[in-house]
Amino acid sequence: MKAISSKDNPTFKQVLRVAQGKKVGSPPYVWLEGLNLSRAWLDAGYSVEYALFDESRLTADSALQAVAARLDPQQCLLLSGGLMRQLSQVGQGQGIGLLVTAPSSTDQWCITQSCVYLDRVQDPGNVGTLLRTMAAAGIEQAYLSPGCAWVWSQKVLRSAQGAHFAMRLHEGVSIEHFLERLAIPLYATALEHARSLYEVDLAPQAAWVFGNEGQGVAEALLQAADQRVFIPQVPTVESLNVAAAAAICVFEHRRQRLAQVSD
Repeated sequence: MKAISSKDNPTFKQVLRVAQGKKVGSPPYVWLEGLNLSRAWLDAGYSVEYALFDESRLTADSALQAVAARLDPQQCLLLSGGLMRQLSQVGQGQGIGLLVTAPSSTDQWCITQSCVYLDRVQDPGNVGTLLRTMAAAGIEQAYLSPGCAWVWSQKVLRSAQGAHFAMRLHEGVSIEHFLERLAIPLYATALEHARSLYEVDLAPQAAWVFGNEGQGVAEALLQAADQRVFIPQVPTVESLNVAAAAAICVFEHRRQRLAQVSD
């Protein structure tokens, strides 16, 4: 293992830029901080550019040692506690982070399994929460339009809590590209010309679209939807946050699928 003791070290400076949210490299590097994300990445079989450890914590922490044992020593960098804290994006770091390359997605010519399309969802916390919710509901494919928050940003990663490794993520997918490959019904949330979510017999495999926090779903997607749905709520309350609305929709979909299986 190589030790880095100076903040002027070129490798450290590169990792610091990535950890601070700057896009470096093509495809861009990603900073994965903490034991859970590091383990999930390795369990998924992805490659690692560098693994960075707090040197003092590595000598005393068996969990960190177990991760280090899975890696080539040439990939492992030892940092002082002070340098590691500069990289940390959380209040209490765990003394480990991976520098990796964002995985590329394989284009699908025909979409036949349940999925979600995020239309210009700009808030990273919303994107991460949406991915976590989709993964929990058993949806394994997510398509993100241009204008969405970068799916591998630190805020998205923290909000998603590992959902990145339970799903296949496709970024920069235009509405036209998505629709021409879609071979299952499309449902969109809307207030006009829509039916109550609880009155719709949802298809076993379906695509859900959730739109921009302020503007909602793009008109082209609304026009293409097989059914527009709304969530009944008391009229004195503002509309739900996109992540909350999505959770209600996809878990109603899951409830109906499970009921069909049990019949």
